[in-house]
Amino acid sequence: MTGYLYLLPLAVQLITGCASGTGNPAPAAEKSAYNLSAPDKVYNLPPSLHEISGITAIDASTLACIQDEHGLLFIYDLDKNSITRQIPFGADGDYEGVARVNRAIYILRSDEVLIELTDYTSSGSPINFYETGIPGRDAEGLCYDPKNNRLLVAPKEISSDNPSAQATRHIFGFNLASKTLIKGTVMDFDIRKIEEYAVSNNVKVPMKGKKGEVKVPDINMKISAIGIHPITYKLYAISGPERLFFVFDMNGNIESLVRLDKDLFAQPEGITFMPNGDMLISNEGAKGIPTIVRFNYRPK
Repeated sequence: MTGYLYLLPLAVQLITGCASGTGNPAPAAEKSAYNLSAPDKVYNLPPSLHEISGITAIDASTLACIQDEHGLLFIYDLDKNSITRQIPFGADGDYEGVARVNRAIYILRSDEVLIELTDYTSSGSPINFYETGIPGRDAEGLCYDPKNNRLLVAPKEISSDNPSAQATRHIFGFNLASKTLIKGTVMDFDIRKIEEYAVSNNVKVPMKGKKGEVKVPDINMKISAIGIHPITYKLYAISGPERLFFVFDMNGNIESLVRLDKDLFAQPEGITFMPNGDMLISNEGAKGIPTIVRFNYRPK
């Protein structure tokens, strides 16, 4: 089944005005701004970005990219479809997220360490390291929240053995003024409500159940990428292993859920937005060629 069919339940919801999983009506723009089965462009990336794990927009035609093995920041020109600069920032490691704040670039290591390139435009600018102490494992999601002058960080794995915590995912905040972790969580996701949303909107998601029994949704929500839309100020998230694409309001209420097409999204690991709302999703090469898939913003 193609990504187009996955979008049909969402289109029906938009037409009928059905409520979201939290009881709040979902805004029309989030349902129709992107056709996730029909990208406007697919960029095939060079072998050096085979393990691409994060992207962030610099301007209307340039991205900063990282890959999860080497401490290198790649400046990528979309118009030329080529790398124009490489900036070393550390030793080999597991680097998963990247975000730009003016001239500073922040890189998230999987062990919850944030690395700050204070000015990516200047060679030899200071590089700082911050131990965040985020209570999670395998941190991968990172984005800039301009309204609150903070970074948002999403662990891929939970750190609690408490059964009640298994159905919750969290986003943490890093204060850019104090360069410290904000106490508590800044956003929480209830997996059970997300699964209810999937059922009520007939969204195809991973299922579980014994043979002969009615199967139920089995969403793990292992976040690999997050981003804030520059126009709608909604939070977008991707669960890479499940190829699930989420849109939430800033209170953590789900507004959209789509299963991504495996033919377009071999291994989705990064997301970013251009100032005009165009969305780009990066895919590790897996067994093929790494890509960046672009969707132009078309609000209805």
